[in-house]
Parts: sequence; structure tokens; C-alpha cells
Amino acid sequence: MSNHWIGEGTMSRRRMLATSSIGFGATALAGLLANPNQAPAASGLNAQAPHFMPKAKRVIFLFMHGGPSQVDTFDYKPLLQRDHGKPLPFSKPRVVSSETGNLLASPFKFKQYGKSGAWVSELFPHLGQRADELCFIHSMHGSNSRHGGALLELHTGSDTFIRPSMGSWITYGLGSENRDLPGFITICPTLTHGGVNNWSSAFLPAIHQGTPVGTSSVASDQAKIPFIQPFQPGKFQRQELDLLEKMNRAHLAQAGGDAALEGRIEAMELAFRMQTVAPDLQDISKESKATLDLYGLDDPRTANFGRMCLMARRFAERGVRFVQVTHSYKWDQHGNLKADHEKNAREVDKPIAGLIADLKRLGLLEDTLVVFSGEFGRTPVAQGNDGRDHNPHGFTIWLAGGGVKPGFKHGATDDYGYFSVEKRVHFHDLHATLLHLLGLNHKKLTFQYGGRDFRLTDVEGEVVREILV
Repeated sequence: MSNHWIGEGTMSRRRMLATSSIGFGATALAGLLANPNQAPAASGLNAQAPHFMPKAKRVIFLFMHGGPSQVDTFDYKPLLQRDHGKPLPFSKPRVVSSETGNLLASPFKFKQYGKSGAWVSELFPHLGQRADELCFIHSMHGSNSRHGGALLELHTGSDTFIRPSMGSWITYGLGSENRDLPGFITICPTLTHGGVNNWSSAFLPAIHQGTPVGTSSVASDQAKIPFIQPFQPGKFQRQELDLLEKMNRAHLAQAGGDAALEGRIEAMELAFRMQTVAPDLQDISKESKATLDLYGLDDPRTANFGRMCLMARRFAERGVRFVQVTHSYKWDQHGNLKADHEKNAREVDKPIAGLIADLKRLGLLEDTLVVFSGEFGRTPVAQGNDGRDHNPHGFTIWLAGGGVKPGFKHGATDDYGYFSVEKRVHFHDLHATLLHLLGLNHKKLTFQYGGRDFRLTDVEGEVVREILV
């Protein structure tokens, strides 16, 4: 150990972090600590027993930021095609995002796929081939027509208050399957429309914060867990970390508890262990050419998102409990619908189909729940000549694997795809269902803060049992 650690006086914790070789640890997991003053007593990531036998062990969440149009992707509406240019034959919502006109037919052709006969538009030919493995929910609805509020509601259950994200709730309830990796990783997340609050642990222990790998402005081949290089920790680093923890524990005893400091202690311990596993995990050079091609890494149009999907599989394979992949911020077509939806779908169609095929090949699909969703859908009525407005009142998401019925569809929107009208599913219901599939009772997964018990579903939410195997 270098001599500057020895001498008269006591070295401060701040100086120790600034000069010690372990100082990178806190930086490497800065995502875990983005809200340093919010968490109460920290809790570890050791695996926890579920409330009951789960169908799924982990989640891969494919987030399509901006709001894909359900009537141009997975919710075929013949009457919309027939009545193009006519007025909507019923009232529009009382509160709308902006002015819209008459009905706008989809510019894309639909066809049925597989034994299930699922209708999928020509935007998703590769996903169409996997239709018999998808479980469509055609009756989703939310409470907010603005991106910021809708993103927060999807991710945290609240569109008005800062609450823990669903990834944080899941790791709080179950811990992680791999003690050497974060329990919650978000790949190239958006920094807009709520930003870090969409993967925040809020008042949950800080160790449950999502760890960002890159951001939406970083190409996926440059998105790495920062400051984690191939390294075999030595005894001096271990001694330094032990000394710093001893100092921190003493500070905790004097302060009578410090939630942020508790989180930092755990984060530095996790960063120390990550040094031996994260570099290899982020290196895809040993993947076969067939696997790389499956995800579309051989095509510059699909390579960026394809790499993100491949990394999601690698993280899930190694026991990360919740992995989010964000296609951001591309799906907000108030105009130029045909050209931009074509481009967006081309970027994600083959990689997502490849992800499902790869998970199935590896035997991971049966206990990995894949979720595909935007923050809302889009209107069947036009903005201008080639655009659609935000629509939280009725849209489509799909799930695959992890205990949901394959080749199944649930619920419906009206004849034009505007409102959810049959077997309606709110975000609260989706969250309750995800937790149920992971073996957690959403009414029992609570955390006391500010004098009351909180949960992901607040005081609402029902499990959508019809979609369960």
C-alpha cells in the first residue's frame, strides 16, 4: 500500500474516494446512486423467495419510446380502411393532445400469421413469423396523453409523483440471481420525458436503482458499464475497500443511519465483484456468426438495436433480474407516418424476432418474460395528411414466454382502434400481472415510506388471468 495512507491525522472518506484505487467503484455504479438522498435503509440483492411458485424468473422489457401506432402494427381495423377520410362516427376524447381530423387508413397491408391467425402488418415480417409465440393485449389503456407522464406511468405506476420503477420493485422483491451483477440494467435509456426517474429506485433502497449502460445518444457498440475494465482484484484493493467500509460504518453509527451512504457501501462492494465478470459479459466477440446474424448485426440498419437485444439476452442469461432495452425516441409520428414507421420497424423487427428465437433455442424463453410496449398508441384519425396524435385510450402491447399463453390475443379496441372497449387492461393491471408471473403478490409487495405503505400498483391493479398459461 502506498505511503500516503500512513501518517499523522485521519484521512477523510472524501479523500479516500478521490485517491483510492477503488474510487472507480462508486463511479461505475453511479446509476445506482443517481438519487442519493431518497432511499431509506439499504437492502442487498441476495435472491429472495417469491410469495408463490413463479412462472418467470426474469424480464426483458423492449420499450418503444414515442408511441407506435397500434392500427399500423398489430391491431388490424377493416372499417378504418373502408372509411378513410370520413369523420369519426363517435366523439373524440374530451382531452386531446392536439387537433386531429378525419379517419386515416393505414398505409400498410396486414396479413394473418401462424396457427393463431394473428394479424400483423407488413412492417413486422420477422415478428409475424413468431406470432404463435406472442400474447397480444389489444385493450391497453393509460391515464396520460403526454410523453413525460405516460412514460412515468408505464415505468413506475404514477404519472404525477416520483415512484420506484417496476425494475426496482422487482429486484426489491426478488433480489438478483447473480450477486456479481446489478439486478436491474437499462440499455441505452432515454434521458428525456422523465429521464432517470423511469429507472429510479426513488424511496426503495438505493441498490435497486437501475444501472444504465450507455444512453439513447450513444451507439450500442459504445455502450458499456463505465470504468469496468478486465481486472483481477488484488489484496491491496480489498484492504482499501475494507478500510473505507470501516470508516463509513463508523460514520453511520455517528449519524444514526444514512440511506445514501448505505447504498454507496453496497454499490462499491458490487462494483468490486463486477470487475471479474462484467468485461467478459460485455464482449460479444465469442458469439457465433450465426448468432450475430440472427440479431441483425450484419446489417447497419439493424445492428444498433440488434446489439442491444443480444446484450439483453447475455445479461438475462447471467441472472440479471430485469433488463430494459429502449428504442428511443423514434415512434412519435405526428407526421411522416409511413416513412418513419417503416424505418423504425425495420430497425427493431429482425432483432426482436432474433431475441425470441435465441431465448427459445437456449431454453430461456419459458422462464424469461419478454414485454414489448410503447407509452401509448396513436389515433386512428389524422394529423395533417400523414400523421397520428398520441392515444392513451386504446393500444396494443405483446408479451412472450414466462408463463403467458402463446399465440393468444386478449381484449379489443373499437372498430376504428381508438378506445379500449373489451377486457380493458390498465398499466396497473399490467404491473400486477408481471409481478404475479414472477411469483409476487402485488398487494403484498409493499414498502413503508412517509407514514404509509406503497406498492407498484398503488391501490389498484388486477392480474390479467386470462393470458396466463
